[in-house]
Formats: sequence, structure tokens, C-alpha cells
Amino acid sequence: MATTSLWHIEGRLKDLIAYVENPEKTRADNPNLQPLWDIFSYVSRPEATEQGEYISAINCLKEIALQQMILTKKQYGKENGYIAWHGYQSFKPDEVTPEQAHQIGLQTAKEMWGDKYQIIVTTHLDKDHLHNHFCFNSVSFLDGKKYNYSKTEQRKLREVSDRICREHGLSVIENPHKAPSRQVWLDEKSGKPTRYNVYREDVKEAINFSRRPYYMEEYLRRKGYITDFTGKHWKIRLPQYEHFTRLDTLDERWTPENIQRTMGACASFGNRRATITYPPQMPQSLRDWFKPFQKTSHIYRLYLHYCYLLGVLPKKTTYRPTSPYLKEDLKKLEELSEQVRYMSKYGIETFDDLYADRDRLQGEMDKLIAYRTKLQNKIRRASPAEKETLRQEKSGVTERITELRKQLKLNKGIEERSIKIQERTDLLYANEYKAKEAEQNRKSQRKEHRER
Repeated sequence: MATTSLWHIEGRLKDLIAYVENPEKTRADNPNLQPLWDIFSYVSRPEATEQGEYISAINCLKEIALQQMILTKKQYGKENGYIAWHGYQSFKPDEVTPEQAHQIGLQTAKEMWGDKYQIIVTTHLDKDHLHNHFCFNSVSFLDGKKYNYSKTEQRKLREVSDRICREHGLSVIENPHKAPSRQVWLDEKSGKPTRYNVYREDVKEAINFSRRPYYMEEYLRRKGYITDFTGKHWKIRLPQYEHFTRLDTLDERWTPENIQRTMGACASFGNRRATITYPPQMPQSLRDWFKPFQKTSHIYRLYLHYCYLLGVLPKKTTYRPTSPYLKEDLKKLEELSEQVRYMSKYGIETFDDLYADRDRLQGEMDKLIAYRTKLQNKIRRASPAEKETLRQEKSGVTERITELRKQLKLNKGIEERSIKIQERTDLLYANEYKAKEAEQNRKSQRKEHRER
């Protein structure tokens, strides 16, 4: 079973030339170029590729592949834009040998790009899963045309890789779907609340506590979700997100047919209605102060109120919010706590206080930057004995500037976060009010029905 991906690398041709002239001292100023540096460093990094045994070149010599790619670009006058394309082909652990993986990589690269482009193929053995890297020129040596990656090419790469894997007796992914980003994958692996495992938890509850799809939708709507159970794939999303998430991408077993077969496992005496729990008794001052849907400049109290809703305050409580609006912010508790401590330390209550503090920080930082420039000029003209003292003073000024920059970042983060907090609390209470109104309407309808 192999997974594939491909992406472009941007940069400037002169950076490539600098790398060729001295690869050991060249650093990628543009982060997008770092993968390209790494790809061509693999030729001189034998520990990952068994002393270079699993490095091959197509339409070029691997020792001078980068130089040949540069010559191709210059020949056709296409030195700007995308420099190269970088992709991988990753195999299931313990399913393939290094020789077989490299052979599959070569076959895939030749079939995909071997008729027009210069390619380097490397097989890496330094992870639990063997994987191939492809790096090929963005400009064709044959006709000078640039490679254009599209959904058709993406599908072709997957189909070619799958076919070659089958020919070698390997398994393939039958129902491929887009994988989450690496950060989301790492957060889910470590158990942090991401959007998707919050979705999974709530959908699992809804399936267990509902006997019919209608009641399952009601359960999720009560939690605050927008649902769409009309098509072939059931989907949900929270209001703050633009796109729906299919249930069968959260769990491949959650197709409409499977869900209907397994519904109601915990609904012994009818369908259970979703409830949103809140933290225990909060201080009277905060309860009296906070009014949903009313914008406030008292950002410090807004933060404290949100910390109560999240269960951070008071400390040492077992409360955890059941609303998906709040669950997602649990992974950002350290950032929230740092911002609360900052506001408490500098007495920031309102936006006016926040902006005044920002002006203070910016003014002090500008003065220190100007002073550091003067010190730098003095160091150039100073005697060797004086230089050491001036450098120490400059180092102290740099440390203070770094500290001020961190505080300025916190200050700006508080402004951005406070707007999001207000929106989250408004969504939370709007959903609660909507649920209460719906319940009251149902009660009044039942009462009218009985009276008839």
C-alpha cells in the first residue's frame, strides 16, 4: 500500500546556483527552497540511503543533476516561478523491501515524468515506513514546457502508483481520501482536542442516544452543529467553518446504512436529548456583568468569563465543557492563560488600556533599536579593548528588544483573541437560547394538542 503526494518548490535561480557552488554553506533564506536543498543533499547524505545505493537519476547524472537542471532552465529562458517539483511515495511498514521500494519508485517516476523531465529518485530507510522521494525539474529538457500539476495529474499519479504496487503484489488503498494536515494528525495522536476528534465524540454520542436519523440530527443541532443528512454521505459542520465534514471520513464505518443499523445502543427508554453542561457556580460579579450578544470593552472580564466556561477557573475542578464551541479551545489553554496573566500584570481591563500598552511597548522598542544601531556604529570605530564592553551592552539591549517583541505579540494576540472569544460565547448562548425556545414551542404544542 503506497500513498503519494506532490508539491511545487518556489525560489530564485541564483539561490540554486549558490547552492551548486557551495552546498555545505548554503542555507535556504526562502523556506520553500529547503526541501530542494534536502533533496539534493541526499546524494551526499549516505546514512539515509544506504551509502547512496538507493539514489537514481533519470535523464541526468545524479552527481551533477542540479547543474543540468539549471542549464535546461537557462537554455529555454525559464528561470522564474516554480523551480522544481518534490513528491513522495510512502509504503506500509514491513510490506516492501528497500530494493523493491526503489524499483517501484523508478517505475513510477519514469512513467509519470520520464519522457520529458530530469528526475532524482531516492529511497529512504531511516523511518519505520520505507518511502521514495521524487524531485524533478519544472522545465522539460525536450521542449522547454513547464510542468502543470492538476487534479488529473494527481489522479494519474495515484493510479500509476497503485497499478505498479499491484504488479508487485502489494496492497493499495481502495477508498482514498484527503489526509488531515500533519499538525492535526500530531494533535489527534497526542489526544489533544482537534475539530475532528471533537466531531467524532459528538457523533458517537448522537448515534448511541438516538433511535432514528431524525433524532440524531436533532441531537447534533442541539449541540450546535449544522447537519446535512439528505445525500449519499451524511455531513456536519460548526457555524464557524465554511465546509462540511463527511461522517465516513471521520470513521469509515459511519456510512448511512451502518449508522442506522447500530443506532440507539444507549437509548433504552426512547431518544435522549443532548444537553450542554456549564461550570459550577461562578462569581456573582461575573454572572451579573456578562450579557450575551452585547459587545464589551472589558476584555479582562471577558477572558475570565471564558476561562470559567472552559473549566480552567476555578482550578482543580473536573468540569470539561460538552459544547464543541468550547472543546476546541481546550488545546489553547496555555496561550489563554499567558494572555490572562499578562493583562493581570499590566492592569489591562479595556481596549483603551490595551492600545496604550501597545504604544508604550512600540515606543520603547523603537528607542532601543535606534540605540542598538548607534552601539553598532561605535563598535566599528572602537579599539579592541572597548569593543568587548560595547558588544556586551549591545547584547543586553538585544535581549530587551526580544522581550518587548514577545510582549507586543501577546498584546496583539489579546486583541485578536478577544473578538473570537466574544463570537464563541455568542454562538454558545445563541444555540442554548434556540434550544430552549424550541423546547418551549414543543411543550406549548403538546399542551394545545391535549386541550383539543
